[in-house]
Amino acid sequence: MENETSGTFEVNLTLISKGDGDISSMLITKIFHGGLRGSSVGQMLAYRATVEGSAGYVAIERVTASLGGREGAFTLQHHGLLNRGAPSQTVVVIPDSATGALAGLTGIMTITVTPGRHDYRFQYTLPG
Repeated sequence: MENETSGTFEVNLTLISKGDGDISSMLITKIFHGGLRGSSVGQMLAYRATVEGSAGYVAIERVTASLGGREGAFTLQHHGLLNRGAPSQTVVVIPDSATGALAGLTGIMTITVTPGRHDYRFQYTLPG
């Protein structure tokens, strides 16, 4: 069954360490509202280039939430680039990471950031 939901989320990033050069690691915590209701924790590695508007990040976050009337947890993998101000991003559910009533979940999340706001659109499939 193919599904789609959307909503907003609040995110908090806490610096864990500033490595050599411009690579940083951060703790991520989020609260999701809308069709996906719950929270997540994760870690991010990020690099900011010397050219204004260019950067990259990778992250893994564990989401514990209610989705489509089901409760459980799953893990998202992020890959994001900013190429002189032009963003590109891939956020996917890691295969076989979902547990509880969300076991078997697959999906792709799209994140849109505007000043003071984070929105998501989540296209997903649940078995049964």
